Amino acid sequence: MELIYPYDIAPVIPAPTAESTPERAAVNEWFPVVEVSGLVTGRATRNYCHSGAKPLHPVIHIHIIDRYSRIYLQKRSMNKDIQPGKWDTAVGGHVSYGEGILEAVYREASEELGFTDFNPIHLETYQFESEIEKEMVNVFAVVGSYELHPDLDEVDEGRWWELADIDANLGKGVFTPNFESEFTMIRKALLALL
Repeated sequence: MELIYPYDIAPVIPAPTAESTPERAAVNEWFPVVEVSGLVTGRATRNYCHSGAKPLHPVIHIHIIDRYSRIYLQKRSMNKDIQPGKWDTAVGGHVSYGEGILEAVYREASEELGFTDFNPIHLETYQFESEIEKEMVNVFAVVGSYELHPDLDEVDEGRWWELADIDANLGKGVFTPNFESEFTMIRKALLALL
């Protein structure tokens, strides 16, 4: 899936009022608000997207698997506003307004793991909805044994997991709910890449 941006800058969602002008939100991150097709219909702040209003906005996930069927996972920073301290996909992040999906893949991989030299394989695009947000998740895989350097401002730690260890910890609150449902959905496709 690729995002289709309008010719002019997309409108702010929700429409600004005297108390909430775009200038006041300038310190916020801006995300594209999209339709299922990838058409960008607006732009909204991170705070608004995570407020329970649930505008659909795109994110990327990267699963890194090595030739021994081990999967690299990150432990989310305790400073994260969603699912702090839980294990999650190797890389995950929001697409910034004006950015394409692959641009976000490489930016997030560089920011979180210092990881830039790889070939992402698109596996799936689906919608995920939690109590506070609704995301269009673009799932990618990377195969290989890489030396990864987690940014400890972004994540608490990262490590390779055996499949048996992941299976043994599913449903025990170790992983984010999104990781658990996504891993179950893409497991066969991920292993088929080996």
